[in-house]
Amino acid sequence: MHSAKLIFAPSAAWHDIAANERSVFHRLCLHTAVLALIPAVCWFYGITEVGWQVGLEPAQKMTVPSALRICVLFYLAMIVGVVALGYMVHWMAETYAAVDSSVSRGVTLITYTATPFFLAGLLGLSPNLWFDISIGVLVACYCVYLLYIGVPAVMHVAPERGFLFASALVAVGLVAIVALMAGTAILWDFGAEPTYTY
Repeated sequence: MHSAKLIFAPSAAWHDIAANERSVFHRLCLHTAVLALIPAVCWFYGITEVGWQVGLEPAQKMTVPSALRICVLFYLAMIVGVVALGYMVHWMAETYAAVDSSVSRGVTLITYTATPFFLAGLLGLSPNLWFDISIGVLVACYCVYLLYIGVPAVMHVAPERGFLFASALVAVGLVAIVALMAGTAILWDFGAEPTYTY
């Protein structure tokens, strides 16, 4: 319910989410873990059954074992990413004078901010590089917008402090993306590299 409302009425959705306190376990199991399955499963299907399409070139498919390894790691990375960023929200909260901070509130903020990203995972059903990148940029912009309006509501900070808090979280998120790219390169050396069918 909150997920759909975040797309069409984000301000009202954030106030509802902030008023509905839940445990970290509840948020992770009933929201994050379920929604993170969308991109993992859709991309698994897309890269094994449909194949990557770059321009007018023929589609390239991945082998099932290779795609399975990568998609499982992708799923775990999404869950770990939400938890790690949620913890960072809680850790940074005192700096920005958050009234009522907890790891649960941090995970709530990040998991709902990432909802459009999870839903955009449906693009994986038909992978097309340039189309997916274009939509991905729009989705990333909307996620950042959700973060900026969600921080003051969920963390109970003044709007001007919320802007600074959200900006700091964007910076942390960018660092996390670079770390994820480095981790991906390392995992490729340990056997998680993509293998294509020819």
